[in-house]
Order: sequence, then structure tokens, then C-alpha cells
Amino acid sequence: MGTRVVVLQVLRQKLNYVPNSTSIPVQFKTCKASNLPSSLSCRLLCSVSNLTPSLLQHNKRNSAELSLRSLLDMGFTEYQAEQLYDSVSRMKGGNAAKHVLSTLSVLFVLGLNPTTVHKLLDKCPELYTVKDVQLQQRITQLRHLGLVEGSLQRTVSHYPKILTVPMKSVKSVVQFLREKCLFTTQQVAEILRDSPAVVLEDLDQLEYKFQYVYFRMGVKQAEMVKCRLFRFSLDNVRCRHTFLERRGLYQTPDKKGQTTIINPKLDGILNVDEGTFTADVAQASPEEYDVFQKLLAREWKEEEFEHGSIESYSEDDEKEEEEEEDNEEEEETRGKSGYNKKKKK
Repeated sequence: MGTRVVVLQVLRQKLNYVPNSTSIPVQFKTCKASNLPSSLSCRLLCSVSNLTPSLLQHNKRNSAELSLRSLLDMGFTEYQAEQLYDSVSRMKGGNAAKHVLSTLSVLFVLGLNPTTVHKLLDKCPELYTVKDVQLQQRITQLRHLGLVEGSLQRTVSHYPKILTVPMKSVKSVVQFLREKCLFTTQQVAEILRDSPAVVLEDLDQLEYKFQYVYFRMGVKQAEMVKCRLFRFSLDNVRCRHTFLERRGLYQTPDKKGQTTIINPKLDGILNVDEGTFTADVAQASPEEYDVFQKLLAREWKEEEFEHGSIESYSEDDEKEEEEEEDNEEEEETRGKSGYNKKKKK
């Protein structure tokens, strides 16, 4: 109900607000057309029709301007209005002030109240510069991807940055999850709802994380979605899994999906704090895990260095092979031309 009132206030302000600076001719205030001669009445009506487009244009231009009064009319408290106004004023380029009223209107129509909108914009100031048309298109896209009412509002409130991501980028991630990782449409919707930051993740890193958990840990898609895998970094997943593996508490399943021990569930590995993981799952002391993390980080750096050296070495080899092939071709060409000259003689 409160949101509906706010929306009505926004629309009323956009459509019916006439600034005090707009001057109204005196004759329109004191005279009635019915009391005037027909010729004069006609001239006045013509003058009104001529002024109307310019007045509307002036009104439209002023209604897009941001002010503390306009924010208060939308339902923000005085403190919230001052914060929003200051945030927009500090932003460079002028795009924020240009789009902010339209942006606020779209967020209110989405069903968010002023307090939620204030927190959302404080968390993600980039939203100030997003045009209302783009914002609406991105919200519509999320709906089409399976984020229903309630889930959509919670997702946007938790991770407002999702509304700053171009539709093309979101589509690429969704397509990757469906085609490369073979998640169902419903599972993709759950991933977007529970782990919205996935839309900004690098696709190569995303693929590596999925393949690591799927092949090295033997975890299927349903369990990945259930434990909200994509909320965790690849390093965090690898570190905890490797620690368990080297302590003999985790085995990679064979081709039939079988192991000689019972592996802990992915949810029990990731969705617990470090102390619980170390004591209950890995059955180790905090000191042991701390030392292991440092050694593993050093090990990864060495692997990256060796991998980089191998790549540069292979590139050098390719260049040398190409140069050798070019030299051989030149020698063959010279030999053939010399042979042809001798034959002519």
C-alpha cells in the first residue's frame, strides 16, 4: 500500500508539477472568456494554444530536475533525501541527475519501498547513471529467466549490481550454464537467485570451477545448486577439497561414481565457517590448516610460474621451427633455380 502511494506521488510529480518560476499572464487570471467579446476571446484562445507547447516543454525540463523536495515527496526521510541528493551531486558527468528520478520511479514500480531503495543505491551508486529504459529491460529479462515476484525483489536488494550488467553479458552466462554445464532452466534461475554475482564472473574461471567440482570432486549439478557453489571462489573450493584429500578424507569417485570411503557432502565442506570445517570435517587443528594454506598458495604460484614458462618456451620453439622451415624453403628454392640454370647451359 505504501509503495502504491509512493508510485502515485512520483507520477503526480512528473506529470502535474508546474514550477513557481513559470509565469502566467495576468489576463488569464482575471478574465473569463465568456465575459469577453468573441473576437477578443478568439485571440486569447489562440495565444493560449501558441503558449501551450513551450509551457509543457518548460514543465518537462524542470520536472526532471532533482531536488530535496522531490525526494521528500517520494517518501524518503529527510536524512535519506539529503544523502541521495549529495550522492547525485558528487557524481561526475551529469548523467546521474539526468536519470535519477526515472531510475527511482522504476525501482518503486518494482515494489521496493523508499528505505530499501536508499540502501540499494548506497550499496550500488552506479545505478544512478542507468537509464530507466535499460533498467526496465534488465528487470524484464530477469523475470523471463525465472526470477518470480519476491525472489526478484530479494535478489535486487541483496545484489543491486545485477541491474548494471548489460543484457548481453547476462545472456552469455545463462547460455554457458545451460549448454556447457548442463544446468536445467530451473537450476539456472536458482543460481541467479542465490548467487547473482555469477553474471560478472569470468567464463573461463566459471568453467574451471564447474569442471573441478564435477570431475575432481564427483559432484553433480543438483548438489552444486543446493549448496550454492557459485557463491564461493575457486581458490576456497580447491583449498578445502585439497586439504581433505591429502588427509585421506576425500576421494575422487571412479567412473562408476564409487569411492572406498564416504566423502563429506559439498554443503558440509563449503557452507560452514573455517573453524567448523577444520575441527569437524577435516579433523585438524587451526594451526595445521593455516600452515597448509600458506604452503598450498606457494605451490600454486610455482605451478603458475612453470605453466607460464612452458607456454613461453613452446612459443619460442614454434618461432624457431617456423624460421627453420622458412630457411629450408629458401635453400630448396635456390637449389632448384641453380639446377635449372645448369640444365639450360
